[in-house]
Amino acid sequence: MGNLAGEMTSELTLAAVVLRLAFATFIGALVGIERSSRGRGAGVKTHALVCMGSALVMLTSEYMRICLHNTGDMARMGAQIISGIGFLGAGTIIVTGRNHVRGLTTAAGLWVCACEGMTIGIGFWKGAVVALVFIMLTLRVLVKLDQNLHSHAKSFELYVEFDVGADVRKFMQDVSKRNAVLKTMEMAKGKIDANDQSVIVGFEMYRGKDRQELVQWIRSQEYILFVEEL
Repeated sequence: MGNLAGEMTSELTLAAVVLRLAFATFIGALVGIERSSRGRGAGVKTHALVCMGSALVMLTSEYMRICLHNTGDMARMGAQIISGIGFLGAGTIIVTGRNHVRGLTTAAGLWVCACEGMTIGIGFWKGAVVALVFIMLTLRVLVKLDQNLHSHAKSFELYVEFDVGADVRKFMQDVSKRNAVLKTMEMAKGKIDANDQSVIVGFEMYRGKDRQELVQWIRSQEYILFVEEL
């Protein structure tokens, strides 16, 4: 059994090709499931195809070396994957009207899936499995740390929609009394009613002051119709 496993992972037998491509598809699908669960554009199919396709390219490179006696650089085709996947990843990145960038993690996921596929395609199983563990830990564990850091950041933005006739200047004065600095303010289109007065406000909290307390206070004001953290 040990000899068979070694043959499947070190030689280009049909069994080895099937095993490598199946494993690459499986790993890509795992990463895609995590992205799909968060409603991202590139999901299971995209990640699975990227990972499997990268493995296929590396298998082709190995086939050219073994069967066609190609003495060229085996890494050349892999290098094209790394550069080419950038175009696919760029398609998942969007910039909103407030210059907020979204899709970077999905783009990075596609890139790392391509790397995983190359690793599997060339037969480096240990590296692929260890990398998969770190990928899933990053997507599942570090994302919670990232969310926690974001929720406690001293600098943040709020979308605020006011009732008709509300005094925005009074709002600015009231905020300045609550241990926060109002850094920026710009007009925005109303989400509840297009005719309502809406702004996107940038805040910076004083050291040691509670950000959530400020947000809750803003929401409690009678002239505030809607508040959303950006």
